[in-house]
Amino acid sequence: MRKIFGKNQSAMSVEVRTQIMIFSLNPATEILSRTPSTLKARLAGLSEPWIKNDEGPKMWSPYDVVGHLIHGERTDWMPRLKIVLELGESRPFNPFDRFAQFEASKGKSLNELLETFATLRRQNLATLKQLNLTDKHFKLKGTHPDFGPVTLEQLLATWVVHDLDHISQITRVMAKQYLDEVGPWVSYLSILKNK
Repeated sequence: MRKIFGKNQSAMSVEVRTQIMIFSLNPATEILSRTPSTLKARLAGLSEPWIKNDEGPKMWSPYDVVGHLIHGERTDWMPRLKIVLELGESRPFNPFDRFAQFEASKGKSLNELLETFATLRRQNLATLKQLNLTDKHFKLKGTHPDFGPVTLEQLLATWVVHDLDHISQITRVMAKQYLDEVGPWVSYLSILKNK
């Protein structure tokens, strides 16, 4: 067991089985660059129930998640990175509207959303590369509207984990479409037990 402390948090014990990665930009962009193709491979061309069904009231479908990722590309990751580099902690980040995709995605096909996401991500990663960020930059701080001071490193690491979190969410939502269909095997399928 290992105790992990976060700023403004009490210690929590976690079981550590493998080495925990230290943030580095190249491995981070390995994930960020693959998310569009991962989503396209998982979702493109599927029938409506796979992409529009969710887990219940106030839950998101795969379609909703892709719209949310687009909104993040436009208003979250790179705009906040720019604030950290140019203004530091003097100007808080703009609050992020976690539900903007519901209006912004209206009338668009999933394929349109996937293409938009891929284009925006490609542009954002090209901009990120052009910045030639160093370890010195990663320690710079900005001000999150809820959390207070955060480092650029934390922002970038969160971008990666946010992608992985939503890829996992999409997979879980899709699996739960067959929750009642798998019969007794439900006891072996952990993906059907988690939210």
